[in-house]
Amino acid sequence: MRQRMLGVRAILGVMLAMSPGVGAAQANPSARVDSIFAEWNASGRPGASVAVLKDGEIVLERGYGSAQLEYEIPITPSTVFHVASVTKQFTAAGIVLLAQRGALSLEDDIRAHLPELPDLGRPVTVRQLIHHTSGIRDQWELLTMAGWRMDDVITKEHILRMMGRQRELNFEPGSEHLYSNMGYTLLAEIVERVGAKPFPAWMKDNVFDPLGMSRTHLHDDHLHVVRDRAYSYGRGGDGEWRNAVLSYANAGATSLFTTAGDLARWLRNYETGQVGGPGFATQMRERGVLNNGDTIPYAFAIVRGQQRGRTTWSHGGADAGFRSIVLHIPEARLGVVVLSNEASFNPGRLAAAVADVYLGGTPPVVQQAPASPTAAAVVVPPRLLDAYAGLYDVMNLGPVRLVRRGTTLAAEVRGETVELAAESDSTFRAVGPALRIRVTRANDEVSGILLLAGGQELRGTRLRAPPLTPADLERYAGSYYSPELDTVYRIVVEEGRLVARHQRNRDIPLTVTEPDVFSSGAFFFRTVHFTRSDAGAIDGFRLTGGRVRDLRFERVREEG
Repeated sequence: MRQRMLGVRAILGVMLAMSPGVGAAQANPSARVDSIFAEWNASGRPGASVAVLKDGEIVLERGYGSAQLEYEIPITPSTVFHVASVTKQFTAAGIVLLAQRGALSLEDDIRAHLPELPDLGRPVTVRQLIHHTSGIRDQWELLTMAGWRMDDVITKEHILRMMGRQRELNFEPGSEHLYSNMGYTLLAEIVERVGAKPFPAWMKDNVFDPLGMSRTHLHDDHLHVVRDRAYSYGRGGDGEWRNAVLSYANAGATSLFTTAGDLARWLRNYETGQVGGPGFATQMRERGVLNNGDTIPYAFAIVRGQQRGRTTWSHGGADAGFRSIVLHIPEARLGVVVLSNEASFNPGRLAAAVADVYLGGTPPVVQQAPASPTAAAVVVPPRLLDAYAGLYDVMNLGPVRLVRRGTTLAAEVRGETVELAAESDSTFRAVGPALRIRVTRANDEVSGILLLAGGQELRGTRLRAPPLTPADLERYAGSYYSPELDTVYRIVVEEGRLVARHQRNRDIPLTVTEPDVFSSGAFFFRTVHFTRSDAGAIDGFRLTGGRVRDLRFERVREEG
């Protein structure tokens, strides 16, 4: 799943737990599922498609909302969705089928099948690509760093060409688990070459057609006309629906086009072994093992989890405004598929609510706690407000600054200012968004903050940045080139701070966090660590995002 930079309120929407309200008196499972999706059961808004597999039979297929807002075309069980990273489960299955036939080994060095790939100093195996333990950098983040937009036409050739320029890995293969879409593009290319047929055609012949998945294909041509296709949407800053455009022309990490019913047929194959035989499900559920012996939850593009004491296997997807999940509970012989074309949709929580219906439980109704009626009366001593003011590095957000505002605080997050009101001498609630910020201490010193929303939390560490003079900042200014991206960023000084500038990306303000280290709120530009020559001159920087680490940029001489 690729990442996009979100505003404060969009981030809060991701953090907030969704709470479908379902009346316990409704005994009919179909009616209860309809109740869960009642919010989306309206024309003129994006919606969802749902399918349920129980005891080997598809017992429910439903559509809610509109597949295309432009013409108010309703979502039906035959509506075709882009399901993003759910695709990976099929790519992994292609590798498993070829391994069963002896055409490849999971322990093969990937360069045995893709000899044009660069030698990165350590062999990477097919198995490590499957489990995201290869250390290979993520394709979407590399492309974003290089100035590509995610609504550009991005082909397999573009991605493989970028992979061919890589010089380093994120980490020693097998030492860590870090999601990499690039790994699954490479796996699809291996299936294509070993199977001696284009990847979409090979999967059609070996998986889709045998399972009766007649509405399914791998979409590697952005000009391909797809009947009954859903388009995706998200709300703009004015609250109006906007197109979330997707023009991918690559398949493997993403780009499976399918229906909820066809995905239910796929889940049934884990019970029947029609494709892959009786050992197929066992192989697909084999979880990755790190070099140190630790077992990770991630198997062959399926993640092990728990619901009501039962083991679940699932994988989700998110591209543009599409959101998807396939959930299988083998012990209950239950499968749930939820697909949506709305960016703020949370398929995982809704799939769990649907599963609860068929597991015999009542989907939980989560009630939001009311705001404290005495919050406005809390007065925080000025000395504490002054102590809390400062910069914090928050996981998944980047720098958050707390600013003294008279008798309270405000939070600056990704270019937005959120006003805060005190609930206690260390906890503040946002005025507007459903967010709380709690200041943490260690040995009577402020150590960090917790951002709390919807029962979830993001932890932030206090940063004590060194003071920089205008002359100090100017020493960092200049042009920096990445051979691996074949792109240039200019670091400039504006209004007393550094800004990273690219011809295609928006300007990225940088905040100093420690000597020679700056951070930003852009997911792909999280940390910039400037490097120095033996003489002490700044000669480049290492860029780290969420799924790319220490990418080298070299300082280049300015012309003119």
